[in-house]
Amino acid sequence: MGDHREVIRRHELSDEEWERLRPFLPAARLGRPREDDRRVLNGIVWKIRTGVAWRDVPPRYGSWQSLYTRFRRWALDGTFTAMLQAVQAQADARGDIDWLVAVDSTIVRAHQHAAGARKGGTTGAEPDHALGRSRGGLTSKIHLACDGAGRPLAFCLSGGNVNDCTRLEQVLAAIRVPRVGVGRPRVRPDHLVADKGYSTGKIRAYLRRRGIACTIPERSDLIAARKRRGSRGGRPPRFDRTLYKRRNVVERCFNRLKQFRGLATRYDKTASSYTAVVTIACILQWL
Repeated sequence: MGDHREVIRRHELSDEEWERLRPFLPAARLGRPREDDRRVLNGIVWKIRTGVAWRDVPPRYGSWQSLYTRFRRWALDGTFTAMLQAVQAQADARGDIDWLVAVDSTIVRAHQHAAGARKGGTTGAEPDHALGRSRGGLTSKIHLACDGAGRPLAFCLSGGNVNDCTRLEQVLAAIRVPRVGVGRPRVRPDHLVADKGYSTGKIRAYLRRRGIACTIPERSDLIAARKRRGSRGGRPPRFDRTLYKRRNVVERCFNRLKQFRGLATRYDKTASSYTAVVTIACILQWL
């Protein structure tokens, strides 16, 4: 008997990966038959892996217009977000998430094709479409929290000229790992590790209110200010050097995500589309 299994090409989903993601795709609407979901999803993944233009996606994945239409629809209706939360929930049910969480950000250069979108479009929260102008031109910044094994838990976007510490609360608020079965989603890390860019009194107070222990080195200017005040300056915050060595997991996470060329350079005009690109890369890291 012949083997009817689909041939898996480079950058495509394996049979196991497809079976894990298939239940979260929306059911087909009434009307003419649409392109096969697996072929379309493979085309979207191939496009993000390689960073080519939509028009240059090989015809074996179907019409590029269909791929782009399906990508935008799934980006806006939360399909990709639901997939990410589902694979995280499966990992959490296996006890496979290390809740020592590291946070950091990375800057992504925006291609000239990323400019020109109408301001305040579909994103609402990002009327500038998460594009900022800095020395290197137009850039975006990905603010990300990953677990102790270096897998992405949550992220948010901003312009590349935005300070890291201003988005910490938004990133932590985006952590939401559903339970498999009964129970509230897991939203709070056991411990947070971050670099000196997050060493502010406001951030430390926020983490205390949420009951999140943290390991964040104190900035030299804050140390000097505390010493100038003498006994009124208070005690230095606790700092565990051994735990801080684990902060590099977030750097490794960024390195893996930037293997996706469509993520390492931003080509998408809208923040919603680029958010979907980052989300798909995060899903594949968990798979």
